[in-house]
Amino acid sequence: MKLTTHTLGYPRIGAQRELKKALEAYWAGELTREALEQAGKELRARHWQEQKDAGLDFVTVGDFAFYDQILNLSLAFGVIPPRFQTAPEQADLDTYFCMARGRAPTGTPAAACEMTKWFDTNYHYLVPEFQSQQTFSLQPQRLLSEVQEALALGHQVKVVLTGPLTFLWQGKAQGDFDRLALLPELLPVYAQLLQKLANQGVSWVQLDEPILALDLPQSWKQAFETAYNQLQSAPVKKLLAVYFGGLEDNLGLAVQLPVDGLHLDLVRAPQELQQVLDRLPAYKILSAGVIDGRNIWRSDLESLNQQLSEALERLGERLWLAPSCSLLHVPHDLVQEDQLDNELKSWMAFARQKLDEVTLLVASLSGGVTAEQRQALEANRQARISRNGSHRIHQPTVQQRLAAVDPAMLERDAPYAERIKAQQDWLKLPLFPTTSIGSFPQTPEIRKARRDYKAGTLDEAAYRAAMQQEIAYCIRQQEQLGIDVLVHGEAERNDMVEYFGEQLQGYAFTRFGWVQSYGSRCVKPPVIYGDVSRPQAMTVEWSVFAQSLTDRPMKGMLTGPLTCLQWAFVRDDQPRETTCKQIALALRDEVRDLEAAGIRVIQIDEPAFREGLPLRKADWAAYLRWAVDSFRLTAAVAADSTQIHTHMCYSEFNDIIQAIADLDADVITIETSRSNMELLDAFEDFDYPNEIGPGVYDIHSPNIPEVDWMVALMKKAAEKIPPQRLWVNPDCGLKTRRWEEVTPALAAMVEATRQLRQLN
Repeated sequence: MKLTTHTLGYPRIGAQRELKKALEAYWAGELTREALEQAGKELRARHWQEQKDAGLDFVTVGDFAFYDQILNLSLAFGVIPPRFQTAPEQADLDTYFCMARGRAPTGTPAAACEMTKWFDTNYHYLVPEFQSQQTFSLQPQRLLSEVQEALALGHQVKVVLTGPLTFLWQGKAQGDFDRLALLPELLPVYAQLLQKLANQGVSWVQLDEPILALDLPQSWKQAFETAYNQLQSAPVKKLLAVYFGGLEDNLGLAVQLPVDGLHLDLVRAPQELQQVLDRLPAYKILSAGVIDGRNIWRSDLESLNQQLSEALERLGERLWLAPSCSLLHVPHDLVQEDQLDNELKSWMAFARQKLDEVTLLVASLSGGVTAEQRQALEANRQARISRNGSHRIHQPTVQQRLAAVDPAMLERDAPYAERIKAQQDWLKLPLFPTTSIGSFPQTPEIRKARRDYKAGTLDEAAYRAAMQQEIAYCIRQQEQLGIDVLVHGEAERNDMVEYFGEQLQGYAFTRFGWVQSYGSRCVKPPVIYGDVSRPQAMTVEWSVFAQSLTDRPMKGMLTGPLTCLQWAFVRDDQPRETTCKQIALALRDEVRDLEAAGIRVIQIDEPAFREGLPLRKADWAAYLRWAVDSFRLTAAVAADSTQIHTHMCYSEFNDIIQAIADLDADVITIETSRSNMELLDAFEDFDYPNEIGPGVYDIHSPNIPEVDWMVALMKKAAEKIPPQRLWVNPDCGLKTRRWEEVTPALAAMVEATRQLRQLN
């Protein structure tokens, strides 16, 4: 019996981050557009070949993007905001980059499109902007040419597209209208595209509709029936893909839609397999997403064999196997990891290995196992035994300390209204105090010093001296600009999560475990494999050195427990809540040590707070309870006179504003610049009790912000928050920018603040 195998998507950045390097060279004017296109073509060919070599029946086309797959669709459907002054048929690669970054090698700069998290992942997508009179026009050339590339290489192609309902849901209406009303105009364009793909010889198209894992209004549920009935006549087979969660109340709807197959995320919702088997029409295939596309642990192939045995018996060749979701969210290839602990490495599987797991599981299910596959299955079994019995995972002292946490440890001594008086007595800050979020440019000199130090060609004393020199430069720049509360710039930090993980027990690190966050931005998530503890102070020495160079307040900078959890590959053998609170206790010790060393403004960044929210509202309360408790466990050790800041960015916060207030941070800084202060709409009906810094300019764009623009944004903020509780700051850290961009941008921010103070 032949079972079909495929993947919903594959990492596109390249095993050695080739796409990142090509993009940044193009943006810098060091690479031609033709050379960039060639780099993309070579990566696509390589990745398709890897899928074929693993034994998959289809290669997936349409998952490649030079920046973001949703932005790809926006251009393909002519969704280009008017400020870019480009007709859809004239849009080119630089139009695409202008929409993503606000600037490209050619074309007129404009405010970049809003960027936010893709469901509950750390991947950022570019939000489509829909106008009230939005028209759609098909510009399919890029996708069709990629299909032709794959066909010319001899591959059997399955095309992936974000489905029409998810595309509309993930976008935003620019004005007072329901974006669902655009569906009748959008569906014919999808139908045209499906027809063109059929004309190329494509037999299967995967239509991703992950919003079916959400709580949907009835109007959107009805729209699914309308949309897929209208697309039913398109002469290609359609695989409806749902991932990141279970269908739950949408199961009946999904099963009955007029498509040829249904993909389920059976990692997130294994309980739905039996329900779907009982209700799946006889003509449909079921794509079982049983290999985890979101984490790096090896699959338990023996258990999966048993889990799928009934499905195989009932469906036969109508059973397909795949990862749970796109492999965009995991690193490329474990084979490169030549310095990873052998035992830990044996427990892991990256994207390339997950393809092998898919085909190995098929062999196991069908009974046609070769001698080589038998060895691989035994290696899988031995790795599972090794991990389950390892003594390095469990630390009794950590578990005992967590068990001893009591409610009093989650409370500051006094409420905010009393704390802020104690803080103002010594801070003596002006109206609209200015600060930055934490990091400053990671210059080529910083990166070279770090590389040389790791390679052993720069000794520790020289490395520390180099970092201190960079910190001193950051402080001088901030003082000259007139910033009120300073940061040390984080020159010594490779990444806001990796830096801390390297100093905590229970963490491991890869050399090449890069994952795309957005565009050319890649992160290398740490691996949490065991109980977490802090052997010694992690940031105190650097903060104390920085404070010694200035009389102005210096912020100590920590990454919060939720973000340390969310932006790592987390152990899956205990509840995430338990792991998060272990991290919180480790960071609590760091807060105590910073304060004891004289650092009395401490920022605990939680950009991943919203990201960890479950997709279903019924699950929100439980998550928010332990998420808030984890932050408070970290922060509440601080004295009343110590000012606690936190930072959040690139998420929608309006629906969880009470939980954000429950964090009880003295100051919160949030991203609002790309959304034109839209995030502050929540404050019309909610009296936020503490201080807030709505980001006044977009650090992900190289454009220098205009003073008038920032003044206008802060005036808008002051309509909802009293000026006495407003801070002025960028919307995120500045590590990815260059000094020649940062200095004038901050100078403009300080000038905007000066004007605001004159107006108040």
